[in-house]
Amino acid sequence: MTDDPLPRRLAAILYADVAGYSKLTGQDEDATHRRLSHCLDLISSTVNKHGGKVVHYAGDAVLACFNAASDALACAVEAQKDLQQRSQDRPDNECVKFRMGVNLGDVIEDRGDIYGNGVNVAARLESLAEPGGICVSESIRSAVGTKLSLQYESLGPQEVKNIEDPVLAHKVRIDTSTPSVSSDSTTTTLSPTASRPSIAILPFTNMSGDAEQEYFADGLTEDIITALSRFHSFFVIARNSTFTYKGQAVKIQQVGKELGARYVVEGSVRRAGNRVRITVQLIDASNGNHLWAKNYDRDLDDIFAVQDEVTQSIVTALPERIEAADLERGRRKGTDQMVAYDYFLRGRECHHKYEQEACRQGVQLLEKAVELDPNFAQAWAWLSCTVGQAWTRDYMPDSDKLWKRCVEAAKRSMELDREDSECHRITSEIRLLGRVYDEAEYHNERGLELNPNNPLLLAQRGYLLAYVGRPDEGVDWMNKVIRLDPFHPEAYYANLGIVLHAAHKYEDAIDVFKRVPEPKATHQAYRISCHAKLNQISQVDECKKKLLELDPDFTISSYARSLRYKHKADLEHYLEGLRAAGLPE
Repeated sequence: MTDDPLPRRLAAILYADVAGYSKLTGQDEDATHRRLSHCLDLISSTVNKHGGKVVHYAGDAVLACFNAASDALACAVEAQKDLQQRSQDRPDNECVKFRMGVNLGDVIEDRGDIYGNGVNVAARLESLAEPGGICVSESIRSAVGTKLSLQYESLGPQEVKNIEDPVLAHKVRIDTSTPSVSSDSTTTTLSPTASRPSIAILPFTNMSGDAEQEYFADGLTEDIITALSRFHSFFVIARNSTFTYKGQAVKIQQVGKELGARYVVEGSVRRAGNRVRITVQLIDASNGNHLWAKNYDRDLDDIFAVQDEVTQSIVTALPERIEAADLERGRRKGTDQMVAYDYFLRGRECHHKYEQEACRQGVQLLEKAVELDPNFAQAWAWLSCTVGQAWTRDYMPDSDKLWKRCVEAAKRSMELDREDSECHRITSEIRLLGRVYDEAEYHNERGLELNPNNPLLLAQRGYLLAYVGRPDEGVDWMNKVIRLDPFHPEAYYANLGIVLHAAHKYEDAIDVFKRVPEPKATHQAYRISCHAKLNQISQVDECKKKLLELDPDFTISSYARSLRYKHKADLEHYLEGLRAAGLPE
């Protein structure tokens, strides 16, 4: 045995402890312990993010050490903000609030733990902090300097237990306000980070050197967005917003600001033969820090396992933890047949072009997908959707046969998978086209339960409510989808205009239709009705001229057959405006 001094080193120490833990457990021990466990997970994740290490847990307390004073204090501030945000909807008597103390001093390292006066001072500083607050030593205050944009309130010299000399302490002022994000000159919305973590998945870059493989990278991105959207704990930015950055060199912090996203995922796909390499990075959009990165080298036959692994890894890397049951919901694959999946991706891409030849090609590709794998539910759903597009736009002959195929494909998708939100969304659309309103509402509601962030389902809810006679509710849903999808496609504005017209809000509807970049004949028809209701004759004539240029064969009677209003009075309300404008019967 030797009396040589034990090795010491300078470290920044964070000590956190729950305020009033005994009282909380006395009220509801099980619930308090569950909330404590989630809070400890959050603190641990934040410690790791800032380069620290959790040394040990002692009941409701956490001890962590860092190499840099600024890292320790930044970690404490972020953790307190996140903890306060997590508990903002709970009554005070259910909130788990931590006091935190941060000190810079010598520590003794032994068997994975740390000891010494530096640790003791951090613990005493914690006891001086308010619940939800941070107290730091003068050594931390001096070492951090101006590296962090923080304000301090001096508490002066403090006599603390078992520390010989008074400790000069400072209270840290924490700003927990959440800034707003302005998406354009007319709309200001609260950032989605105010209530739950928001994440934007940028389109994966095709690194294959083959432009034909672009659809594969886009399809993978879209599927990861869909998988993450199933988690109620996330606010997932819509595909239409993130894909506006496709092919651009972007600054992550700017993307985060424009989309209101706390986290951004970017990646690349390199495909060669039957092998694929996928690179994924998770980035904190507030500061550009890389939180997590990984490469996946796989055979294409294993692509679904790769997607599951990517999704789970992103969730694990985020500060907030997702309940195990929600995580399981993200692990869904549609087919084991890679060739069928390839046809599915190509067919879905054709559908998005909304062109006659592309639609015909999409039907052929999706027919091939379900031929190769008759149990591929999403392929059946998208086949129904694409055939429905051909039916409504007269892209293909034999209308009756087309409609029958559309209905059959939607029905088959439901038989195969009643837990897939896309299958429910598309089935809802087909039932609305067939004027089976109760079933249309049911499938939309079920789809939203399964995937609450899908903007297509939210928009569908908006116009569906207008068609069944509840347009005021529909307006709220359309505003919600526009907030979720900041770079929303023109269809959202067009649908909002239709819903506002049904709600008799004609001036608002006109303003919204003016935002549609390339208005179609249908949009002009609604504008005509709005102007007619407001007795704005010159505007009626202007819109009527544009309508007849877009559709020279337009008649009210043929157009009325395509409208999906449940109640005759709502249909007549619309047609009265068209007749007042003098459009041909």
